[in-house]
Amino acid sequence: VQLQASGGGLVQPGHSLRVSCEASGFTVDDYAIGWVRQAPGKEREAVSCIRRNGRITYYIESVKGRFTISRDSAKNTVHLQMDSLKPEDTAVYYCVADQRYCTAFVEEFDYWGQGTQVTVSS
Repeated sequence: VQLQASGGGLVQPGHSLRVSCEASGFTVDDYAIGWVRQAPGKEREAVSCIRRNGRITYYIESVKGRFTISRDSAKNTVHLQMDSLKPEDTAVYYCVADQRYCTAFVEEFDYWGQGTQVTVSS
């Protein structure tokens, strides 16, 4: 099981960025797939997650209305579209997966990708 995150970078406040998570060794349709981020000096936090059925998604309050998680089953990939980015969104974003469900407790995710850096700065 592997998760490969990509798409991070440096953007100005108010701009958009999309990070992607390509899975191998399993099918994304069979797992809850999420994004966890960790900013410098802060605890990791679960940002968003899409359930196995693909119809239910979750977001932390600070990104609601700005971030959108989606799944491309044909490419076995999950995307996180991030709009209206703020400096406080700066963090390393990790793609995570769980065989059972989405959770706010990051330590419960079974699999982790390597992370991609997102920096929001002018």
